[in-house]
Amino acid sequence: MDIQAIVSLDRTKCAVQCNSKKRILEIISGIAADNNPEIDQATVLNSLVTRERMGSTGIGNGIALPHGRLPGLDRVIAIVVTSEPAIDFDAIDNQPVDIFFTLLVPEEQTEGHLQTLALVAGKLSNKDTVKAIRRAHTSDDIITALK
Repeated sequence: MDIQAIVSLDRTKCAVQCNSKKRILEIISGIAADNNPEIDQATVLNSLVTRERMGSTGIGNGIALPHGRLPGLDRVIAIVVTSEPAIDFDAIDNQPVDIFFTLLVPEEQTEGHLQTLALVAGKLSNKDTVKAIRRAHTSDDIITALK
């Protein structure tokens, strides 16, 4: 799967003003619901919060990969958000997070879910990509950085 197949301009937000883990997950859930009529914001938020309770999805280097499975979803959806300032997200390196690459996957998709997470993690391990995302001033800039 190509990362371009799961990201879109309407699910990408740049420099969101936020100051807590809970609030960023609410913002991400709202973006998902606003742009996908089959998705309920409360269901998305519950899925993301439930996953975070198992352990933080903050992978270090100011990056988090929140993810959750949703019933009734027929495809993988990504929501990409940068925050300003970076927020405490209980990341593995104890550093604040400012890049949130969220994946919502169909409930029954287990193997595909792991492959997609690996693809995204690989993309975000590229220092030039991460720098470009952090320099982004618009959603278009974020999409361009991920190409």
